[in-house]
Order: sequence, then structure tokens, then C-alpha cells
Amino acid sequence: MTPTSTVEQHAAEVPATRMPLPGDPEDAAIDELCRDLRLPALRERFIEVATSARREQLTYKQFLLDLLQLERNDRELRRQQRLIRAARFPRPKRLEDFRFEKNPHVSPEIIGELKNPAWVQDGRPLVLIGDSGTGKSHLLIGIGTAIAEAGLSVRYTTTAALVNELAEAATAKRLSSVIARYSKVDLLCLDEFGYLDLDKKGAKLLFQIFTEREERKATAVATNSPFNEWEAIFNEPRLCAAIADRITFRCTLIQTGTESYRLQATEAEHHTAR
Repeated sequence: MTPTSTVEQHAAEVPATRMPLPGDPEDAAIDELCRDLRLPALRERFIEVATSARREQLTYKQFLLDLLQLERNDRELRRQQRLIRAARFPRPKRLEDFRFEKNPHVSPEIIGELKNPAWVQDGRPLVLIGDSGTGKSHLLIGIGTAIAEAGLSVRYTTTAALVNELAEAATAKRLSSVIARYSKVDLLCLDEFGYLDLDKKGAKLLFQIFTEREERKATAVATNSPFNEWEAIFNEPRLCAAIADRITFRCTLIQTGTESYRLQATEAEHHTAR
């Protein structure tokens, strides 16, 4: 890859605020062309970059390279932002903010590997198992965010919300379109799996999602219930076995343990306040 130039680094550090045009007709023409060609980053920064290029006595090719890199980086950032918004995460969580020292059960190396989208492209499942407060949702959202930033489509939802959406779609006779929509997402992040008991209808609807995605698209599940308790969730032994088989086949399993570091943090705050 071409090294990032000084101008590009400087431009990336400056907030994207529209610079006033000094009245030069060429500047006005460039501004209009950038708008027509849909080059928002160039339109925002071309005067700034041109000024820096003149000061640093860059060649025409270096100047052009800086402009193109600026536009490409801006488009990539906007694309990442669109994918993250489309994922509908309930709150922002990043893997860089996870307190690994508070939960020794979670391996930073394994989590680091999950930032690579290869496992998603291979359609492999991910299962996070642990008690409440052990970081499952943080990891689920953080991993989903990393995959979205890598350029793949992600969708976050809770199990209850998904089952309710499927049930409403079935009543409205549009179940096929909803299942098709979920089957196209590269990574489905399914949180709070096992927090509620599903009736037979709900379990069958959820089973259809896993069947459509099996070995084609990746599904990440966060649950507080170990595998031997799943039968109580689905109230149907055969259906439970079929769903467990689809979730666990070639899956990456991460056990976050039983000690809530949220509770530890609260206790530490109370201790400090005394």
C-alpha cells in the first residue's frame, strides 16, 4: 500500500468543517464539480490540501495522490458508519474497551482473532456462554462492530425481539420476506439467548432462521444457559437438539465465567465512596 502522506495525515486530524471559498473562480468551479461528482471529502478539504501541497512543494502526482487517498478514506469511514448504524446495536461497545484483566476467563488472543472477518465469511458460529455481568453483550457488540468496520453486514437483536418479529410476520403473511432478510446478513448477533422459555411455535420460527443461515452465514449467540439447559428453553427435545447442532457445529466457544465484573465495579465504587 502507498504510505500515508503528511498532507493526508494532517487532513485526517482536522474536523470536517466546510472551508470558506476565497472568491477565486477556480475554487468555485472545483467546488461545483466536486458536488456534481459526489466527492464530499474533496469538496470539504481541497483548499486545505492544496495549501499544504504548495507549502511542502509536493509534485502534481503527490498532490493528486493525497486527494484520492483523502476521498477513499472518507468513503471507507462513511461505509463503516452506515454498516454500524444498520446493525442496530443498542449501545456502542468496542473490544478495545473490554476489561480483560477483570475477566481472566476471556482470552485477548481469541477475541483478537475474531476481529478478522474470515470466520464470518466461512459461515462459522460463535457462542458466548456465561452468567449476567460477565461481558457477553459487550463482546458480542464489540465483535459485531469490528466485523462491520471490516466491511461486512451485521444485525444485532435479542432472541425475544427476533421471535416476536417472526411471529408478527407470520400473522401478517410476510414471514418468508423477513426470514430472507435475516438470511442475507453476514453476521447475525443474537443476544439474551436462553433468557426466556420459548413455546413450540416460537422455537420453530427461530429454527427456520438457523436453518437458512447454516454453514452459509455466521451467527453469534450470547447466552447465560449452558448447553445442558437448552432443552428447558425450547420445551421440545428434538427441536432443541436440532438448533443446538446448528449453533455448535464448527463453532468458536467462549465461556465468560460466573463472576460479574459489573458487580465487582459497583462494589469497588461503593468501597471508594466510603
